[in-house]
Amino acid sequence: MLYVSKAAETTSHLNWYLPGLKEVGNKKHRIDRNLLYKICQAAGWSAYAILSVAALSLVDTLTWQKILSIIFLCAIGLWFTHLYRNHIKRENWIALSLRKIIPRIFTSSIVIGVILFSLIYTANQVLEIFDASGFSPYSILIGTVFLSSVIIFWSVIYFAFHYFENYKKAEIESLIWENAVKEFELRTLRAQLNPHFMFNALNSIRALIKEDPQNAQNAVTRLSNLLRYALKIERAEAVPLQEEIEAVENYLSLEKVRFEERLKYNINIDSESGRVDIPPMMIQTLVENGIKHGISKLTEGGNISIKTDLNGSNLKIKIINTGQINQDDLKNSSGYGISNTKHRLSLIYGEKAQFKISNYNEKEVLAELIIPVKN
Repeated sequence: MLYVSKAAETTSHLNWYLPGLKEVGNKKHRIDRNLLYKICQAAGWSAYAILSVAALSLVDTLTWQKILSIIFLCAIGLWFTHLYRNHIKRENWIALSLRKIIPRIFTSSIVIGVILFSLIYTANQVLEIFDASGFSPYSILIGTVFLSSVIIFWSVIYFAFHYFENYKKAEIESLIWENAVKEFELRTLRAQLNPHFMFNALNSIRALIKEDPQNAQNAVTRLSNLLRYALKIERAEAVPLQEEIEAVENYLSLEKVRFEERLKYNINIDSESGRVDIPPMMIQTLVENGIKHGISKLTEGGNISIKTDLNGSNLKIKIINTGQINQDDLKNSSGYGISNTKHRLSLIYGEKAQFKISNYNEKEVLAELIIPVKN
């Protein structure tokens, strides 16, 4: 039940928190993007005006009327591209495929180019800036094509920016959700206590209350320590090995109350490895798995031993328990202990960690963990 409730709680938090965070981010993003658009519009058309003046000065006499004509062209160009942008947003062209966008860009650019040339031509005639006799159908065509090309260039920049932005946005959102899902899986996989263990432990303590009150008190203390540890690691990504071993000792002591002489255990921890951080409840899960599928099924019970060794950049953990496993059943196993361990190691360490479980000899099973040590 604890497992299910934690999963539901985490899902609820994800569904509530991430959309809210996304909305705040989107609002700030929209403000920054509008400001960037205005800056780029002003800078782009200003640069076009400067280049046009420079080019005109090389081929013709530069007068204030001609400069005014260029400024007028840039002003109406800025206005029409702004209207063009609003049309793009309203029709949601960004969501279309390239096959549908390209003809729309060409058509719109030609239309805007014709309008711009018509307006600037009319202004030039009214202000008598250029000699009307110099205009021919060929020069009109060239002027229209040139202005249409400017709009096409503007469109390419606009759509390229949005495609790149949407690609990065999708990539970031994918990473955010991937990280959220990963965190959800890790929290879910850290199902702290097996409900069956809790049930058995409480029944064992209940039986001891009259027979051995002092031992019952000690068992309650160990159960309390184990629950405190479970609450402490609720949001922890890693814990020192020494703390994990103390929790395992509390667990084994409680199980010994139930199994009595049928359960024996010994723990041999390398002194240097005690400070190494490991995923919480990982050893606990494997120890519980060994008792449930090995020792508890044997009439005479058995032994479980834990040994750790710090070797260079790797921490080696060996858990040996009495019992035997069927390799064919192991390959198809979806049991809590084995699948949980494999999944968590894969999520946290990728291919840097190793886990294997096999029959150690004719009477024992070996579960071995190799975890990379982080400096």
